[in-house]
Amino acid sequence: MIIKLHKQARTTPAIRKEIEQATGTLAELAARYNVTIDTIRKWKSREAVEDRSHTAHRLQTTLTPAQERIAVELRKILKLGLDDLLVVIREFLNPAVSRSGLDRCLRRHGVGSLRDLEPTATVKTSKPFKAYDPGYFHVDVKYLPQMPDETSRRYLFVAIDRATRWVFVQIKSNKTATAARAFLNALQKATPCHIRTLLTDNGSEFTDRLFNK
Repeated sequence: MIIKLHKQARTTPAIRKEIEQATGTLAELAARYNVTIDTIRKWKSREAVEDRSHTAHRLQTTLTPAQERIAVELRKILKLGLDDLLVVIREFLNPAVSRSGLDRCLRRHGVGSLRDLEPTATVKTSKPFKAYDPGYFHVDVKYLPQMPDETSRRYLFVAIDRATRWVFVQIKSNKTATAARAFLNALQKATPCHIRTLLTDNGSEFTDRLFNK
């Protein structure tokens, strides 16, 4: 039988069993076994004599499960590095999140490395990247999974400027034309540059026929 003890352990399971069954005051037992009174008290109150794991039972994080999911979606959409994503998360989701906490979150959800988010298909011919002036925004909308404490799912609206990589984020309860219009109005007020171009998918919330209604 292999017994694993912590590096600074002063007692063995056999001695701990003796302490558990021994009689006398805490001070007398501490002197007898050459350990502290706290050690005697600990093994007197324990049912098992093996060392417990020092691994934290609860992860220390300031992000809620819903915020973690949003952070993962932003990582997939924006493909920002850890430090840049940290700025976005602190501004729009949780100002108290730490860099290490965000890094652990991304790793737990399998998006810790940007290389893993790149497409695996090989490109036969390479083309130079087109240079964009500030004001060319790509807008995306993503479904967010419904959390256990929520009655309905929400939607993540994201806009990113291709030139400066400036990001604007809002969470909506629906993705109607009204929600899209409110998001674009908020984007226009918040952006530090003039919006010249908006690139979206063909979602109904952004199509002319829905706005015309």
